[in-house]
Amino acid sequence: MFLTISTTGTAADPATDLGFLLHKHPGKAQAFATSHGSAHVFYPEATAERCTAALLLEVDPVALVRRGQGKGRGGAPDAALAQYVNDRPYAASSLLAVALGKVFRSALAGQCAARPELAERARPVRIEIPVLPARGGAELVHRLFDPLGWDLVRAEPLPLDEEFPAWGDSRYVRLVLEGGLRLADALRQLYVMLPVLDDSKHYWVAPDEVDKLLRAGDGWLAAHPDNALITSRYLARHKRLTQDALDRLELVRLAEAEGSEVEEIDNAVDENSDTEERPVPLAVQRREAILTALRAAGAARVLDLGCGQGQLVQALLKDAAFTEIVGVDVSVRALATAAKRLRLERMGERQSSRVQLLQGSLAYTDKRLAGYDAAVLSEVIEHVDLPRLPALEYAVFGAARPRTVLVTTPNVEYNVRWETLPAGHVRHGDHRFEWTRAEFRAWAATVAERHGYAVEFTPVGDDDPQVGPPTQMAVFTQAATRATDTTRSDTTESPKEGEAA
Repeated sequence: MFLTISTTGTAADPATDLGFLLHKHPGKAQAFATSHGSAHVFYPEATAERCTAALLLEVDPVALVRRGQGKGRGGAPDAALAQYVNDRPYAASSLLAVALGKVFRSALAGQCAARPELAERARPVRIEIPVLPARGGAELVHRLFDPLGWDLVRAEPLPLDEEFPAWGDSRYVRLVLEGGLRLADALRQLYVMLPVLDDSKHYWVAPDEVDKLLRAGDGWLAAHPDNALITSRYLARHKRLTQDALDRLELVRLAEAEGSEVEEIDNAVDENSDTEERPVPLAVQRREAILTALRAAGAARVLDLGCGQGQLVQALLKDAAFTEIVGVDVSVRALATAAKRLRLERMGERQSSRVQLLQGSLAYTDKRLAGYDAAVLSEVIEHVDLPRLPALEYAVFGAARPRTVLVTTPNVEYNVRWETLPAGHVRHGDHRFEWTRAEFRAWAATVAERHGYAVEFTPVGDDDPQVGPPTQMAVFTQAATRATDTTRSDTTESPKEGEAA
């Protein structure tokens, strides 16, 4: 199986930028193992004016037969000769789509780490596939690709045998696509259309194929006039999966038409199981205080440690300034509830790339949590036994070491203002302790000094003149970060004689 991707350019905007977009160097030939053979990427031409990347998939027919028992066309009851007479090693199909997804994964996702601006820009693209099965002929090829913005769609039927033209055309075409598109959009279209035109897949179609289809079809499939045909063929005509995909595509279409998010339309959420602290206004005020502090700190990559049901993660996702959000909780049930609240399975690709839910205990160091701009411990520390609090302290401040850490916890002094809370009781049955303002400040000051942070305190909720606010928040900032900020704003003086530089 073979395809080429070409682009043109100038000395100021060289065509060899294609190498950055594909994450494959034009000066190298690379090979990648697949489950059915080997995929090779090389560049037949690479100049500033024109650059072409080629993907050659060498399929092992024996591996194809062994792995394909009972799957796809080879497993059909009327295909007894399929393992002997089979076009799959030679004609573009779902095998090539899988290779595309593996070899050009970053390009499909629209990611270009070295030159991010390239991924968002449309450029001249020419794609050629010499042999493509098209069950429906050239007419179907045009039906599928013409609405997608290509300037040229050419599907040349291939004869059954060039020496016997009277036999007519085969069901194969030579496909050429030309137009000005983002490379990611062009690759996603191919990823979907290859198995659709072949009307078959070499592997079993499971429910996760719906998510793959919606990710690859993000931005174009919902509005395609033949989206029902594309969906049915891509999902191997599986009725239940097809209906599920079409329902979700309709939500996307309605959201785009109204200029809103899918979640705003499909908002039938059961609030009976919501365990947010009552009264709700305090929970809202707490989240707003956290968001305000994170924005002030300039944080983009944020950890929500002890994320629970995902209320804060959901609020962070609504602000595009937060580019990466990771929710961590020890409870699998809480993470499942958070995933349901966030509707991760229905989330668009761009949104889903910003959020991740991880299971983990804050009593242990975790390499996955290192290097983030900020971490939030919202109503978490009071759920930890006091003897285990130093372990949490080290895991967050000593090992993960985000630039900013926000910690909120109840102010026990305010409990006398809760009319429904009996005297001497904590606010939640799982709270191991609740601190006074002085106790919280003493703990925070010790943590800050021990790990090289500065700390400031902010009230959350109505600040009662006698007992303080219902929630207290500490904002920890790495001392090195604060010193750098101060150096930028003040004139740097040379050290005096005898002082350390």
